[in-house]
Amino acid sequence: MRDEQTVMISQIAARDGQTVRLGAWMAHKRSSGKIIFLQLRDGSGRIQAVLSKAQVSALVWEKASSLTQESSLWCIGSVRAEPRSPSGYELDVIEIEVIQVAQGYPITPKEHGTDFLMDHRHLWLRTPRQTAIMRIRAVLMESIQSFLNSDGFTRVDPPILTPSACEGTSDLFHTNYFDQDAYLTQSGQLYMEAAAMALGRVYSFGPTFRAEKSKTRRHLLEFWMLEPEMAFIDLDDNLLLQERLVQHAVRTILENCTDELSKLERDRTKLEAVLQPFPRITYDDAIAWLQSQGHEISWGDDFGSPHETAIADHHSSPVFITHYPAGIKAFYMKPKPDRPEVVECADLLAPEGYGEIIGGSQRIDDPELLAARFEEHGMPVADYAWYLDLRKYGTVPHGGFGLGLERLVAWICGLDHVRETIAFPRMLYRFYP
Repeated sequence: MRDEQTVMISQIAARDGQTVRLGAWMAHKRSSGKIIFLQLRDGSGRIQAVLSKAQVSALVWEKASSLTQESSLWCIGSVRAEPRSPSGYELDVIEIEVIQVAQGYPITPKEHGTDFLMDHRHLWLRTPRQTAIMRIRAVLMESIQSFLNSDGFTRVDPPILTPSACEGTSDLFHTNYFDQDAYLTQSGQLYMEAAAMALGRVYSFGPTFRAEKSKTRRHLLEFWMLEPEMAFIDLDDNLLLQERLVQHAVRTILENCTDELSKLERDRTKLEAVLQPFPRITYDDAIAWLQSQGHEISWGDDFGSPHETAIADHHSSPVFITHYPAGIKAFYMKPKPDRPEVVECADLLAPEGYGEIIGGSQRIDDPELLAARFEEHGMPVADYAWYLDLRKYGTVPHGGFGLGLERLVAWICGLDHVRETIAFPRMLYRFYP
């Protein structure tokens, strides 16, 4: 039985003065001739391990000298408080057990091109910047689910394989379900509507797919989406929930991810400015304002990235654009009662040019109107009979929204491209690794 206890670097603070054993990879090494400094990482944190040639055996010194970038090892040492260290502690090495000496590690401290880094994404993930992003992503996911769980929501998982499109589009990944056509889901919303009629307040949180031939910095072909759905609400209730959720998520990162934001050199003041209530602008007013600023856009056009950025740049917090024309929105969105050419919907635009992070709406609850929409859009009623049933048996006012996790992460982290927001991104020309 070992005398020393195996710990993670994140647990070192509680072991001051104790001898511990940790498994790690060597990120960097430097030597002054009589002292070797090893920068070790284990996924939970980083720590500097120090060897004095006069205080360790020749064998231990030789082992330390043989270590290369990303070599793996067991390190036994004494924990010592060190105020000058970023972690507040260092490890005085007693023994080293080399697991593997890595040879020719391809990612070095020098600059590498994006294509090279993406080809080596499996290794790029090990860098401090990438691990900071992955931790923020994980904290966001936990924060969002905790918020909804405490607000009376139940998580329900919709299918990944579906027999038809959610929004009647053709941008779907096709596969075979034995002798039937099937598609990778682009949204779990319709299934969440069914679940909301059973459980009242529900959400799904999982991967969705869009076969769009887009190469912008905001798009991935596979991404994660949060989709809450609520019975007995109106559009105002929906927007209030979105405000509360986004503010909560940002506050959680500010309070719990200080080190990660520092590694990303994120301007915290930009996030601290995210406070309720968020501004609300109608589509009509947004079009008029854009035209006054010289943008070539007409009523009935959808917004492009330049339009969204122009609007968002005038606000320090996210901004809602409400009541879009029915012709550019999904078939299931409810018309405004006093103005049926627009629908009860809203997109939430993030500041700093990150675009839409949430899209939501009130859903059509009138069975006759929904059936008419199916006919207008030429959608096969047989494929959606179950969805129409939701309006036949106890229809109620209801609504929900979809939040794109990767765009949220990109905005909060201040990233230039969504490709860094997920461990292994899927893009138009990126399917490896």
